[in-house]
Formats: sequence, C-alpha cells, structure tokens
Amino acid sequence: MRFYEAVHAHPDGASTVSRFAHTAAEYGYDGIVVRNHGDTRAEYDAERIGDEYDLDVVPALEIRADNPTQASGYVGNYRRQFPLLLVHGGDVTMNRFAVEQERIDVLAHPMRREGDFNHVLAKAAAENGVRVEFNFRNVLGITGGGRVQSLRSLRKLRELVEKFDVPYVVSGDPTSHLELRASRELVALGECIGFSAEQIRDGLTEWGRLADRNRERDSDAFIEPGVRRGRYEETD
Repeated sequence: MRFYEAVHAHPDGASTVSRFAHTAAEYGYDGIVVRNHGDTRAEYDAERIGDEYDLDVVPALEIRADNPTQASGYVGNYRRQFPLLLVHGGDVTMNRFAVEQERIDVLAHPMRREGDFNHVLAKAAAENGVRVEFNFRNVLGITGGGRVQSLRSLRKLRELVEKFDVPYVVSGDPTSHLELRASRELVALGECIGFSAEQIRDGLTEWGRLADRNRERDSDAFIEPGVRRGRYEETD
C-alpha cells in the first residue's frame, strides 16, 4: 500500500512543501497532497521536490467559498489545473454542494464546527464518487469538550460511511511538519476511536489512488475508462 498525507503548506501553514516532503519521507510516506486553500496557494516545483525526496508530491486545491455559486465558479476555473480538488466543508450548504458534484474529489472535514453529514449526503457522495474525509486534526490537537465533540462527530460519520458504502480518505491535516504523524500512529489512533486498522490504511492510500486516476484522465492518451490511445501493430 502507498500511504499519503494531505498537508497545508506555507503560506497556508507554517512549513514549506519541501520541509513537509523531507519529514514525510523520513516517516515512510509515499507521497503528500498539498491541499492549500485557493487564497493561500504555495509556489513550489512538485516534480523537483518529489525527485529530491523520492516521494510523490500532488498539487491540490481546497476550495473555500462563501456559497455554492462562488464554489462552482472555482471548480470550473481550477478543475483541470490540479490533480485533486477538495471542497472546504463544515457548512451544511457547502457539504451538500460538494457531494453533488462529480468533479469534486474530496469533501474536506464535513463535520468541522457546526457542520453535519446525514444519510441524504452520504447517498449523494456514494453516487457521485466524492470522497469524504475523516479528519483527525482536532482529535490530535485539542483536549476537553472540543475533543469529545470531534470524536462523536467522527463516530457518526464512520457509521454513515459504512452503512452507505461512501468512499473516503483519512488525514491528520497537519499545517506544520512538526504536526505530521507517521501512518502507524494514525492507524493506532484510529483503532483507539473505533476504526479498524484496514480502514485507516485504505483512507491514507486513497489519496494516491485518486491522484493516479485523475492524472491518467488528464493525459493525452486517455479517451474513456478502459480506452486509451496507443500505437498498434498491423497483423495479417
């Protein structure tokens, strides 16, 4: 399995893409997804950094919008520019927008703040192939009542994902290389709060699967699923 972590790099976070890549490689990750918000995009050479640290650097964009109309415009502008496109969730309206869009790859942290996720949204996400994110940031970073609420929200989200077979990803959502956790730590955390080890590993792997799929679709050789342009030898 190839494990990926999805990070907020400078200026959206405290650490550069290069610093994240260095730490992720030390922790045994196969890749990182740079999920900066649209108004805090980073300047970096993904191919050069990936070659330097021998891991896959996936440019992504996390759309943060005031309303679905604005978000829809961003999707149109940026879909072909990034291998992965996320929507900044946590608002009920934006959660609904995201799961109804086939062009969206991931609904990020749908339970953030006052956010909610129900059976209607779960069915839409499953139908449109939108991954929902199990985001462990608050579980890792806060204590007290906020942490209890985050655990309760994750538990509810897990039950819906399992019941309606919703695709998903897993992330610790670090904003600094100092917050990065090894995959085994995320697996251990997940098991402590009710996930199986396999679920966490699958969620960490799904980032890479999505990136590979979208890169193939954006290639000149792609026509449709299962059909690619190529050179064929003539036979008698």
